[in-house]
Parts: sequence; C-alpha cells; structure tokens
Amino acid sequence: MRNLIRKGFTLVELLIVIALLGVIALIVIAAINPIEQANRARDTRFKADGSQMIAAGDRYFASFNEFPWVTAGIATSNDASFGFVSASNEGAGICGATCTVDGVLITSNELKTEFRNRDFVTATAADAQLFIGKGQGTSQSIYACFIPAAKASRDKAIADGNVYTINQTNGTRSAIFVFQSNLESCT
Repeated sequence: MRNLIRKGFTLVELLIVIALLGVIALIVIAAINPIEQANRARDTRFKADGSQMIAAGDRYFASFNEFPWVTAGIATSNDASFGFVSASNEGAGICGATCTVDGVLITSNELKTEFRNRDFVTATAADAQLFIGKGQGTSQSIYACFIPAAKASRDKAIADGNVYTINQTNGTRSAIFVFQSNLESCT
C-alpha cells in the first residue's frame, strides 16, 4: 500500500482553531471592557472640568470680591451657602440668563468660551450633569460634583467615603452617587 502524504488541514481542524481564536478574543474583550473604559474617560473629563470650574470660581472671587452667583443676583452675599446647581445654571457662571449667552466666568476670561459647549452644560439628566455649590461662609470652598458612570469610579468613591447627596436650590435632596472634586461634603 502506498502511503498518502496529506498536505493542509481538515475542516474540523480549521474549525477548532477558529473556535479557540474566538474564545481568546472574547476573553481579551472582556478584560478590556470598552464601555467601562469609555465611562472612565468620561469621569476623568468630568473631574478635570469640575476642577477648572472650582479654580475659575476662586479666581473670579479673588478678582471681583464676589462669587459668580452673587454677581448673577441669585445669592445675596458671599457668606450665603449656594446649593448645588447644574453647571448650566446662571449662578454657576458658565451661562448667562440662557445658555446662548456667556456667563460671568467666560466674560471675565476665567473660562474659555467653548466651555459653554460642553455636554454637561446642555444635559438634562442628572447623571450627565456637573453640579456646583458652596457651603455657608465666605471661607468655604466651591465644590463640583457629578455622578460617576464607571463602576470603578463609583467603587472608589464609596471606598473613599465620597458618596453624598446633592442639596439642590429648591430644597429637594436626591440620594445619588456623587463624586466631589474637593475633599469636603457635597451636602
């Protein structure tokens, strides 16, 4: 009998290799988790924008001796607490009476004009907004809070004890996960 020399792979062998490559690809995709990575990037952007808002508010106070919400006529004095409002609120300083007009932080050059076009300014859902506020007293810091989208950010906020409720200007409180840009309470 003649020995037949086989060249190539059988269909079964090819299917096994393709299935193994598919399993490996699924493991890699699960480890990377592109949705969680996008959420982490969004949370990092919110942290950076919140920090810019805090710094701009502090610089505005140093220059004009009042906070943006006092200039806008929303609060009567610098000593008054300022309940957490969306960054689109006139008191936050990004928008004027409407968000088609620049607020005092932009007109005073503390923030760039394109800051008004950020997605958290136009967002209507609380989990897509950045909130700004300040405690009672002139020496209290300005705070920026947001609801983290990434599970890792939420878990870190819980572990660090940075989960608070937002006390909005109408007096209602929402029990939600919040990350704060300063290390003080957001309530």
